[in-house]
Amino acid sequence: MHPDRHERGVPLRDAAARLEEAVGLAHAIALDIVAAEILSVGQPRPATLFGSGQVERLHELVEEQEVEIVIVDAQLTPVQQRNLEKKLDCKVIDRTGLILEIFGERARTREGQLQVELAALSYQRSRLVRSWTHLERQRGGAGFMGGPGERQIELDRRQIDERIVRLKKDLEQVSRTRGLHRGARQRVPYPVVALVGYTNAGKSTLFNRLTNAEVRAEDLLFATLDPTMRRLVLPSGQQVILSDTVGFVSDLPTQLVAAFRATLEEVLEADLVLHVRDVAHADTEAQKADVETVLADLGLAVEPDDEATPLQVLNKIDLLEPEAREVLLAQTARQPNSVAVSAATGAGIDRLLETVEQRLARNERVVDLEVDLADGAELAWLYRHGRVVERSDEGQRARLRVSFDSRNLARYQRRLDEAPEAGKSP
Repeated sequence: MHPDRHERGVPLRDAAARLEEAVGLAHAIALDIVAAEILSVGQPRPATLFGSGQVERLHELVEEQEVEIVIVDAQLTPVQQRNLEKKLDCKVIDRTGLILEIFGERARTREGQLQVELAALSYQRSRLVRSWTHLERQRGGAGFMGGPGERQIELDRRQIDERIVRLKKDLEQVSRTRGLHRGARQRVPYPVVALVGYTNAGKSTLFNRLTNAEVRAEDLLFATLDPTMRRLVLPSGQQVILSDTVGFVSDLPTQLVAAFRATLEEVLEADLVLHVRDVAHADTEAQKADVETVLADLGLAVEPDDEATPLQVLNKIDLLEPEAREVLLAQTARQPNSVAVSAATGAGIDRLLETVEQRLARNERVVDLEVDLADGAELAWLYRHGRVVERSDEGQRARLRVSFDSRNLARYQRRLDEAPEAGKSP
């Protein structure tokens, strides 16, 4: 259920769209939804959030439908959660608990699993509900729902604190290892392009379309939780690394923003960020605002004229009515920072790749060089790591104008510093 709450008399978000999203979140972990509705909450009750009449009606529904879990699409206080469980006589979880459950079930990397458990324990510590189902059980998940046959472990605050300390130590080690891997990637002479966007916006489908990869791409919220990276060759032959990342969602628990710092760091270090949007979704503008809020919190510019501003990829145009699609295509044709595509059909992909090349070129610097024609290895290096935009050979010397991105320019400068006698001159 989604409580329709207001702040200063203005709805925070379209309630119907939020309810639809909450149902999608529940489907993401294979829950069978027997009822979903919006409850109007004029004045939130400190004890139960909902009014007594609403709670009584929910209790009747729970008994009639033999409901095992009630999901409240809001942030419940520990007192509200506990009181609702007593009055409804079933398990109650809030939005944070549901998202943690999804993340716990879908995280695949060692760091992702550790971070989810840490986030879940931090959340659990303030609640200490009847039982805790450990992450290491066979079913997976963050353990807020419980269920038959699952191993139940009673944890008090001292036990949780001890586990949190151990998790943080494990994460420090994993983080150091990832830092080494990231350093190795930085030595790869390719720009990094990161996909970000609201969950289920089509990032993984676009990733697969661009790289011919087989990343999991399903019509599920949070289908991708761990960063995936592949090589992408642009029309000019330039190679880049494409990174698919976790989808954002409104009111993402703060514990999980920190928990998936691995994914967020990939975005921060990217040479270009592609903000993939589902333009066919009724709440697309609100979703855009949610993503831009997170990006701004990370320190990424969202101003239209800033070179670091993400490129808007308006996805799922195949789901629009023909007239709406034509209007959108006409609009994006005049906007350098937005491209309309369908990752499912391939429409607009060529223009997207061209635009990615143009945006990456903004960060390039053109350098005039002279190289000995006999130095074939050096010439090959320049062609492999830069864009040779002009060349003229005179005698035994080659004069080149080469465009470097910042990463390869730094690499070339190091080559000059290490071998100044080689006869190369910028």
